Amino acid sequence: MKRRWIPARVALAAASAVALAAVTLSPQQADASPGSPVAPARAPSAASNASDASLARTLVAALGGAVAGSYYDSALGRLVVDVTDSDAAGLVRAAGAAPRVVEHSKAELDSAHATLDSRITTPGTAWAADPRLNKVVLTADPTVTAADLARIKDTARSLGSAVVVKRSATKLTRFIAGGDGIWGSQYRCSLGFNVKRPGKPDAFVTAGHCGKAEPDWRASNGGPVIARTEAATFPGRDYAIAAYPATGAVDHPSAVNPGLKPITGAGAATVGQAISRSGSSTGLKNGTVTALNATVNYKEGQVTGLIETSACAEAGDSGGPLFAGTTALGVLSGGSGSCTMPVPAPRTYYQPVQEILDAYGATIP
Repeated sequence: MKRRWIPARVALAAASAVALAAVTLSPQQADASPGSPVAPARAPSAASNASDASLARTLVAALGGAVAGSYYDSALGRLVVDVTDSDAAGLVRAAGAAPRVVEHSKAELDSAHATLDSRITTPGTAWAADPRLNKVVLTADPTVTAADLARIKDTARSLGSAVVVKRSATKLTRFIAGGDGIWGSQYRCSLGFNVKRPGKPDAFVTAGHCGKAEPDWRASNGGPVIARTEAATFPGRDYAIAAYPATGAVDHPSAVNPGLKPITGAGAATVGQAISRSGSSTGLKNGTVTALNATVNYKEGQVTGLIETSACAEAGDSGGPLFAGTTALGVLSGGSGSCTMPVPAPRTYYQPVQEILDAYGATIP
């Protein structure tokens, strides 16, 4: 019987809660008062997730720059949309979402984010726009020196109230280590998702910092090579692809374990969405999406465009899958915190999977 080679050790997440957003932040390599009565809180289903995401996109298209961000509020049981004027608030309310008038426009938050991207490269820092705070939140980990932190705060002050600086108690790092999972000659990572490519051998995707470190991958330490890295991007982005042999490959269904739960396609994450992630070190962990388009500075360089979540992870989980139900969302880049110590709260960052698929001309399944 063929050995089944599937994304890490993963179980299916519960139904996800959805929203669209501008972004939050917290460092690691591996916060609504609506203007109208609200409907009773509802337990989000796959259908309601899709409906909220569609509504958010529709409002962004209709209102343009008047929408500063959005997120799913589980207490309200509905989508909250940040707007910059009362006219837009009325249109949001009429569409069935909860409006919240905020100070900073999306353009202001985007400009602040871009300024930080261009001026700050200090390892151990990360930032993203949090729609709940209507600010870009910049986090510095314990490795950031007092002198560097002072310079970072000077840059943040130059951007006014659009940026807030926080200090993290745990180190921001890539989650790569020696051990089980997908084994290279020196490091262990985790398989993300199995993918298909027209006219090419099947493959799996994982983190770019894993692919940069290891040319060959094994299913066990010292075992036979089951896939070879074809391409890897890191820093800048963080993704890689490894191809199975054209013949004699281990069985590699589009599924996550345990239970071979199918992964049927790829999607975009939204702030407030319930997610699961899995890795070879810590197995299945659950959380929510806390930010999009996050920037992280590792010692190797800056990585942008990441998904931030509240799920924990540890060394060896790098490259593992982020998913909601049967939908692939991303692969683990890095983070801070751990799965054994609940305080301080962990943060993990993921390369969005659709960008990886587009880069390699691949699909799921």
